[in-house]
Formats: sequence, structure tokens, C-alpha cells
Amino acid sequence: MPDKTAFIQTVNAGYSFKGESFTLGAAILNGEVLSEASVHLSLKTMNRHGLIAGATGTGKTKTLQVIAEGLSDASVPVLLMDIKGDLSGIAEPGAFNDKIKERYGKMKLEYIPKPFPVELMSLSEEKGVRLRATVSEFGPILISKILGLNDTQQGLVAMIFKYCDDQKIPLVDLKDFTKMLQYISNEGKADIEKQYGKISTTSTGTILRKVIELQQQGADVFFGEPSFEVDDLMRISDDGGGMINILRVTDMQNRPKLFSTFMLQLLAELYAILPEAGDLDKPKLVLFIDEAHLVFQEATDALLQQIETVIKLIRSKGVGIFFCTQNPQDIPASVLSQLGLKVQHALRAFTAADRKTIKQAAENYPETTYYQVNELITEIGIGEALITMLNEKGIPTPLVHTLLTSPRSRMDILTDAEISALTTRSKLVKKYEQTIDNQSAYEIVSGKLKEAERKSAEQAANKPSSKPEPSTIEKVLNNPVARQVQRTAASIITRSLLGALGLGGRRSTKKKTSWF
Repeated sequence: MPDKTAFIQTVNAGYSFKGESFTLGAAILNGEVLSEASVHLSLKTMNRHGLIAGATGTGKTKTLQVIAEGLSDASVPVLLMDIKGDLSGIAEPGAFNDKIKERYGKMKLEYIPKPFPVELMSLSEEKGVRLRATVSEFGPILISKILGLNDTQQGLVAMIFKYCDDQKIPLVDLKDFTKMLQYISNEGKADIEKQYGKISTTSTGTILRKVIELQQQGADVFFGEPSFEVDDLMRISDDGGGMINILRVTDMQNRPKLFSTFMLQLLAELYAILPEAGDLDKPKLVLFIDEAHLVFQEATDALLQQIETVIKLIRSKGVGIFFCTQNPQDIPASVLSQLGLKVQHALRAFTAADRKTIKQAAENYPETTYYQVNELITEIGIGEALITMLNEKGIPTPLVHTLLTSPRSRMDILTDAEISALTTRSKLVKKYEQTIDNQSAYEIVSGKLKEAERKSAEQAANKPSSKPEPSTIEKVLNNPVARQVQRTAASIITRSLLGALGLGGRRSTKKKTSWF
């Protein structure tokens, strides 16, 4: 039997931090909730990234909600990717019930319902702040990685961007990019090849097909103006709370490439814009990606490498990223190794493959003498989890079976009327709701082609004829009927002349034999 006193001392020593923190729950040992052994989450290490994993229905989303609330209380802005559409209730206070009363009684904590400042956002036509970006902002490298292009095709995309930069032609949306691909393959090919090198029409055709594939996943609604300013993610509400930005992407499950595209562009822009921050007392922004397997589902090797690189580097800018998924194996090993906080809800073992997965998951956690992790990971109750994180020195804290606190906001979605009221009050919705269609590559190139056609038509009309206008007699003689008459007359005259000269041919003197 594990020593209860020693366990309590181990938990309190491992989860006591110098800086600001908030409570995640109370430790459990041998089925007993120990209110005197609280598990806290340090704000100072929130830029070390994290993982929330577990089977369906074990409480992952509610854990995500609890952490987002704690960050908002500490004036840290949050971005939540709401794949299932069940996070909008954070904007309204929760309701006290018997289950919460029992849970908080065990932990000896007080439950105080509270609403949090929320901004609803969307990548499509759903209500909320419209998030857009221009093709130019993505740049040739990111566009190439998203489309999964080879080196030759990447060089061609770089050429297009270079040409557009030199000619001051904006690339705003995919319509612009498609038009440029068509232009350099046809009318503009000869002119561009003189300055930038040989263009392969096979490569342009391949790129065009891949752009169409991206468009079929709804990317047209994402590329455009006005482009979203990432500074608007890092706002503080009037009462001092960090704004919880909820990106409603319930329609992204069938469009994983668009979702990956957005995530990579957002992370790249955050990294490019934010200055180096060093060790902060709390992060500038924390992102939570629910159903995180969608980010990696159709990602190419190049895209995965880019995501891994950004995750490694972006924490120095004061940004933390948390992945929420059913199975830790959904996250590539190279990314999983970068995640400092791990919250493991229950996993279910229905097959041999499930048992193998559980064994691998257990091996990812620090060794402990207090639990048999292989067995416990299948027995954890709803709203409980195995927790470990990095302390200020980067050392993993002890693995603790934890009874988690409940969200203080509503554990349900907002009604349509509540969503409408929330978006109507939003200043950002008004800022980004109007689509801007300025003159860009499509209009500029189309104008060039029309101008070229007009000049060509004018030149053809003004070009002097190389032959003089035929006379009336020539027109008559050139008539097909007149030419036939001439040929007939010439034939008659020729035969007459030949006859007069005795050259008209010999007549047969032999009498013809008749059959009658």
C-alpha cells in the first residue's frame, strides 16, 4: 500500500510554483480524493505546449474549457478551435447541480458560476468574425507546402510571386493565383520566359489541378480581404479578463486541408509578427486545437515538418499550443515530444490494437511507484485524468491521478438567439464582415489581355492592303461562274485551232458493229 503521507508531500512539492497558477483539481490515491493535495497549473510554463487526450465522453472538452477559464481569469487571451460546436457556452454562466456539489465537496472547493468574455469567429459563412488571409501573405513557400509541390513546381510558384512583386500585381485570392497560372501558360509565357526562365506547361497544369482541389474544400472563402490581424486575438476585455476567441469550425471535418492551411498560416504569422519574449510570467496567447488529428490527417511530410518547426520556435514568442485528441498516437512523435503538459483521460481497450496503444501511451509518462499506469489508464472515471507537466526548471512533475474541477461557465452551447446577440455586440464582426474586392491580379491580367486584343484589332483595321482594289471587270472575271465560261470558251477555241491545223485527232474509218 502506497504511503499516503509521502504521496501528499510529493504532490504538494511537485505542484507548488513560485509564479501565478490556478487549480486544476485534487489528487486521487487508491480511489480516495485528497483535498490537501491540490494540482495546480503554472502560467509560467504554459508556453511549453500541451496535450489533452482520452476516449470519447471522458471529459476532454470540459478540461479544455477549465484551462481556458483559468487563463482568462489571469488576463491571458485564448483561441479555441471548436470542431464539435460545444464550446460557445463559455460566454454564459454555468448552473450549480448535485453532481457539481458532490465533486466540489470532495475537493473542499467553492463553485462560483461565471460567464467569460467571448468572441465568436468563423472561416466560412457562419456567424462571427470572418477570418481571411491573402495569397500574398502566405508567400510562395507556404503555398507550395500546402499544395504538396515538388522542387520544380515550387520554383514556378516562386517565379509567379516574383513576377507579381516586380509588376506590382497583388495576389489576393485563389482566383488571382489561378489567373496568373493561366496567363504564364499562354499569352504571357513568351514575355515572362525572357526575364525569368523556362516555364513548363506540365507543371502549371499540375499546380492548377491542386489549387482546384483546395478550392473544392472551400478555400475560396478563406482567401481574400480584409485579411485578419493577429493582434485582434490578443485582446483584454473591459473587466481585465483575457478574451476567449472561439473559432467555430464545425464544417472542417470534411475539409481537413483547409483547416491545416489555416492553422499553419496562423502559426507562421504569429511567429513572424511577435517579438522574442524570453521567459514570461504568463503567455501572450494560448491556442487549443480540439480534434487535433484533423490538422495532421492529410498533411504532407513538408507540411508536418513546417508545423513541427513552428511549434518548436513559437514558444519563444510567448505562445502556447495545446492539442486535444482521442489518442496520443494521433499526434506525430516529433510534435508529441514538444508537449510539456499532458492530461490523459481514460482510454478504452476493446481490441489487441487498443491494448498496444494503451501500453505506448503509458510509456510516455514519468515512472511512478504510486500507480500501475497500464491498468489505471483504462479505469479513470469521467472528469478524472492523469496529469504531468514541466516545472519552471523544465523538469516533469510527478504523475498524479486527478479529480478535475468543473467549468464555471455553461457546459452546453449557446442558442441561435444568444449567438446573434453576441455577434451583434461585437466590434470585430463589424470590422471584418464586408468583403473587399480591390483590383488585383485577376482584373489586372484580364485588362492586359483585353488591351492586347484591342490593339491587335486596331492594327488589323489600319493595316494597308498589299494588293490594289480589283476593277469591276476583274471582279466579274474572278467570279467562279465567269471562270467556268472562260474555260469552256478556251476549250472550244483550242479544239477549233487544232482541227484547222489537222491536229484534231484521227477518226476511225472502221465500220462500227451493231448488236442489232
